[in-house]
Amino acid sequence: MPRLPSPWLRAAAYSAVYSAIAAALLAVFALYTRSDFLLTLANQIWACW
Repeated sequence: MPRLPSPWLRAAAYSAVYSAIAAALLAVFALYTRSDFLLTLANQIWACW
């Protein structure tokens, strides 16, 4: 039977996951505040068709 990880280890893992998600969301928000990025992204998507 597998041993369950300690509560501190589980809390640290959850903290790391939530921190990574928050960092990814902040990075996406930072990119969307730059209008030139949005224009370039729209042009690249439009070029696919």
